[in-house]
Amino acid sequence: MESVAAAARSLRAGVEKSRALGQALARAGPRVEEIQLALPALEAAVRPIRAPRAELAAAGPHIDRAVGPAAAVLKVFDAVHGLEPPLLAAGAVAGDLAGYLAVLGRLEEALRFLSDNSGLAAQWLADIVEYLGDHDLADPRFLADLAVTLEGLKKPSGDLDGGLLAAALDMLEAEFRRLLADHSAPLPLAMQQLNTTSASTAAPSLIPAATVHKLSLILDRLIANGRQDRCLSVYADARGGVVSASLRALGLDYLRNPVDDAQALGPGVELWGRHLEFVVRCLLESERQLCNNVFGQRKDDASACFADVAAHAGILDFLSFGRAAADAKKDPIKLLRLLEVFDSLNKLRLDFNRLFGGKKACVEIQNQTRDLVKLLVDGAVEIFEELLVQVELQRHMPPPPDGGVPRLVSFVVEYCNRLLSEKYRPVLAQVLTIHRSWRKETFSDKMLVNAVLNIVKALEANFDVWSKAYDNVTLSYLFMMNTHWHFFKNLKATRLGELLGDAWLQEHEQFKDYYLTVFMRDSWGVVSPLLNREGLILFSKGRATAKDLVKQRLKTFNASFDEMFRKQSAWVIPEKDLREKTCGLVVQAIVPAYRSYMQNYGPLVEQDVSASKYVKYTVDGLEKMLSALFIPRPRRAGSFQIRHTNDKITSAMTGFYRSASTVK
Repeated sequence: MESVAAAARSLRAGVEKSRALGQALARAGPRVEEIQLALPALEAAVRPIRAPRAELAAAGPHIDRAVGPAAAVLKVFDAVHGLEPPLLAAGAVAGDLAGYLAVLGRLEEALRFLSDNSGLAAQWLADIVEYLGDHDLADPRFLADLAVTLEGLKKPSGDLDGGLLAAALDMLEAEFRRLLADHSAPLPLAMQQLNTTSASTAAPSLIPAATVHKLSLILDRLIANGRQDRCLSVYADARGGVVSASLRALGLDYLRNPVDDAQALGPGVELWGRHLEFVVRCLLESERQLCNNVFGQRKDDASACFADVAAHAGILDFLSFGRAAADAKKDPIKLLRLLEVFDSLNKLRLDFNRLFGGKKACVEIQNQTRDLVKLLVDGAVEIFEELLVQVELQRHMPPPPDGGVPRLVSFVVEYCNRLLSEKYRPVLAQVLTIHRSWRKETFSDKMLVNAVLNIVKALEANFDVWSKAYDNVTLSYLFMMNTHWHFFKNLKATRLGELLGDAWLQEHEQFKDYYLTVFMRDSWGVVSPLLNREGLILFSKGRATAKDLVKQRLKTFNASFDEMFRKQSAWVIPEKDLREKTCGLVVQAIVPAYRSYMQNYGPLVEQDVSASKYVKYTVDGLEKMLSALFIPRPRRAGSFQIRHTNDKITSAMTGFYRSASTVK
């Protein structure tokens, strides 16, 4: 029994040990699996140890050559990160621009190094990885992952600095904007007013030289880093705004709404010329100099920016206004407007060439200016060459019904004098010379003078035709007297009169005297003889007969006087001196004879019951009536009309007067 019990205990102990061993094996299973999984890595780790010593020794120099450049690249990366604080500090640019640009230069240099060497270092490391793999000196899986990473490093990247350069350039651009904004005050109004009256020099720059230098330094770095378009836009907007603000006070709205009438354009053209000169010689010249100073040797950038600034200055609006003058309705006054516009542009020709010539960015300004000059020259020559024809066409228009001077005469005399004045003559000569040169023809000042004199002589030839249009011959005498005297008086002591000569002028004065004589002879010279004394012998037995004769002659005189006075009350003598002389002659022809007649024979009828029928006027009353003759009444001003050679009237020649009438 004891043996059986011992066996049982021994068996129980064996079972317990088996159970414990089974549990231990169960717990060791996962660990064994882990060991099994780790065995390949361990095997790879110890593979170099197992590799031949010669291969391991040969790999060392290759690894050293690859790791050296990689270490240098990493060192530069560390240096780049060290530049972040000075580049991103608030106020760093404004506080010390030179220092900031120096730090930025170090960053740019570091990035250039990284750009040039990062890919090469990665390539060398990739070659070592490939070498280790080929010689089974490292874990293939590790080498595969490393190869993928190095492949990415070999590709060029613009973000080697993590955006540090872009942030620094943003700060520089902000400083560029600030400097421009801080020095973008418009030109003071007082300086504008001074320069619009005498615009001969560029307006002084309101940007200090030190600031211009800073702008130039910043611009160089921004453009060097690919921010050219943004810089040009910022600069053009800032300086364009300054120019626009400077011009706003001048009131340039008239540029955008020009009238289509040469006469009304006069004040606008004069103002346009002064404003254009101010814009070109003061504002734009100053901006051109500033552009050149800021952009330095970058001529194309300076030209592009300046073109934008010029656009803000409304230079194209100025040219459009000039074109509106060229497109205005055709009449003689338009010729003066065209010459004024041409003269203003011609005075600025050298300035335009300096500002806009040879610049690709200013091609539109160049083209519009060239087109405008051609329009002005062609238009001026066309009108000038038609003047003679137009004067001749007026020959068959009716003359003034009151015998006054036709508006055409006044217009042409003053107009031709203006063409030969110092203001217009040299400009017209230059325009005609240019136009002739386009046709390979020559032109001289003598040709201009002869053309103007021919216009005046054509006008003179109109006088006889107009005078013959009157039904009343006496009125035609008055018309010729008026016209010849007006001609003489308004040409004497003028440039045109000097060219025509004293003999020519005196001939018109003589014509005036001749027609005054025949006017008096055939009109009032016929009235006074009606008061003759024939048959008036005052004897007592003939008193009744004499009384009847006096009554009859007074009645005839009154009828003739009333008719003459009625007609001539509607006639005029515009020139005061000639009017007073003529009235004096009329008074002298009538009043003394009437006074003497009434003194001698008036008593015969004055006491008669019907005396008022025969004694209608007192001597003083008659003198006052005659002295008030020929006074011009206010009338609507007129001009003459322009015709084409087919005699079809096309538009009114406005001249110096405004009307819809014919010659008057």
